[in-house]
Amino acid sequence: MADFRPKFITFDCYGTLTNFRQAEVASAVYGARLGGRMAMFIHDFAGYRVDEIQGAWKPYAEVLANAVERTCRRHGIAYDPAEGRMFYDAIPGWGPHPDVAAGLARVARDYPLVVLSNAANEQIRENVALLGAPFHAVFTAEQAGAYKPRYRAFEYMFDQLGCDPCEIMHVSSSYRYDLMAAHDLRIGRRVFVARGHEPSNPFYGAVEIGDIGGLPGLLGLA
Repeated sequence: MADFRPKFITFDCYGTLTNFRQAEVASAVYGARLGGRMAMFIHDFAGYRVDEIQGAWKPYAEVLANAVERTCRRHGIAYDPAEGRMFYDAIPGWGPHPDVAAGLARVARDYPLVVLSNAANEQIRENVALLGAPFHAVFTAEQAGAYKPRYRAFEYMFDQLGCDPCEIMHVSSSYRYDLMAAHDLRIGRRVFVARGHEPSNPFYGAVEIGDIGGLPGLLGLA
């Protein structure tokens, strides 16, 4: 990839840069009631979050509340809206993975950085500020009127940046949310950050790195 000079390097935020800690919240709220079923609850909760973002945009607080409620119903436990709200309220305080700050700082010296996130406008600024790097732009699902993996979310970003998909490098720890669509939209280069919450999938042509510290090397940066 060292011969590719993107106009922008774009990033998924939650999970890729920000340490996405919904599983920890779920364990704190429901662990005592679920016992040995906690891992399956977390698995199902992730699936319902994906299901909730298909179709027309709705507020992310609603996405999470619906996903929590549906997961509780599946596991036969009572849903309390106040507990459901805890999943949304926790997000702005989450900081980055330990490898993020240094890797982003190096890349930012040579390339403009952009975030495209399945987030609400009111929450994303605090998380981006905690990343400790300058960003050229931050785009949300709320602004785009669509959540990834819908093409509309990516197309909003292309339009705002005024560039062709082939001129971008997109970085994510998720094939499901990002890299499958990035492949289909012919984004110039795709990078998979192997955080452990999704398996690699070579079919989609992304280069794999273990963390953001590997990104400068892909770009030929010392």
